[in-house]
Amino acid sequence: MTTLSERISQSAFDDSRLRVVLLLDLYDGAQNQFLEVYEDLHKQVSSVPGHIRDELCQSIENPSQWLITSEWESAPRFLAWVNSEEHVASVQPLHGCVRDTRSLRFSVLRETGRDGPAAAAFSPGVSAGASVGPAFADGQERSRGRLQVAPRRGDGVVRHALTFTVKPGSEAVVAELLSGYASPQAQVDEHTRLRRSSLFMHGNRVVRAMEVEGDLLAALRHVALQPEVRALEEAINPYLEQDRDLSDPGSARTFFTRAALPAVHHVAAGGGESPQLARHALFYPAKKGCGTELARLLAAQDEAAVDDSTSPIEASTVFQRDDVVVRLLDLRGPHDARPALTLGVEGGHKAAVLARLLDSAKDGVPTTHQEISRFLERSEMRLITDRRSPDRA
Repeated sequence: MTTLSERISQSAFDDSRLRVVLLLDLYDGAQNQFLEVYEDLHKQVSSVPGHIRDELCQSIENPSQWLITSEWESAPRFLAWVNSEEHVASVQPLHGCVRDTRSLRFSVLRETGRDGPAAAAFSPGVSAGASVGPAFADGQERSRGRLQVAPRRGDGVVRHALTFTVKPGSEAVVAELLSGYASPQAQVDEHTRLRRSSLFMHGNRVVRAMEVEGDLLAALRHVALQPEVRALEEAINPYLEQDRDLSDPGSARTFFTRAALPAVHHVAAGGGESPQLARHALFYPAKKGCGTELARLLAAQDEAAVDDSTSPIEASTVFQRDDVVVRLLDLRGPHDARPALTLGVEGGHKAAVLARLLDSAKDGVPTTHQEISRFLERSEMRLITDRRSPDRA
């Protein structure tokens, strides 16, 4: 049995309040243009479900450096917005005045100084001793939301994925291109290293899952600049369903925004990597609007599976964007030894829930061992490459 202190865990599903920090570096002389764009963007974001408030700050040391902090009821609410086409369109005007951005997301674990008379005394527009009206009190309570229950234990690794689709009929050519390129240099800088890259296909969908020690953004930029990667991207461009021009910063930014497949949940037993572990990926196309619920279902099972010493699941990462859900598994032994567990439906009525949430569940609810095994086989993604940095081979 894995203890909670040993378990490696990250999750967007603890329903705690989320704080998002956006660091921006503006072009010289672009402050006024940026403020106009921000006002429009703020009006749009303020009406998004789950958004609580935001703040705009300017550096006292470098006027070109700005900071936007926003508060959200929960991570899924924020992710639904930031991964939407509406968000892609709304941030386009920023590109003309912002040289560089960096986004950080944090669950709120603790707060101090907001309760009691002292909080009222220092609240804007509320004098010491004045009564706090019901509307103010209700709004303050709503803004608190739920705090993260306890700190999680990490392993120093950031997990992220990219996904895109290729033209039907080109899958074999694309798979050959993706399997044949030379790996980029693993060491990015003193603090950042590419740890592992696993590439899968399911039909005409490509998913590249990455593990990075250090700064994910620095690693993504490093990979994009590598000659072998640039040559690969040029080679597969004709086969993409959505056109892109990676030599154009705006087109590249839009492509990578749409291709982002965030890791919404990761759990591992905490025993470290082992050569005996086999990596698998499963593709779950959710019904419209059901992606988050499906990802939650899979995450909950994997939490229990990692704590079970008899389970073959050593680690699981669930990636989700809109209605695309991918589950990456590191397994001990054959993946079909416990097909229901590997599929994510072992115990209770989980198979019926999964069938309800999946867009591809045309055959109804899998109930027998044979039906679940066939369902698992259809969900299995084809491994194209699984590369680790040399010191982790």
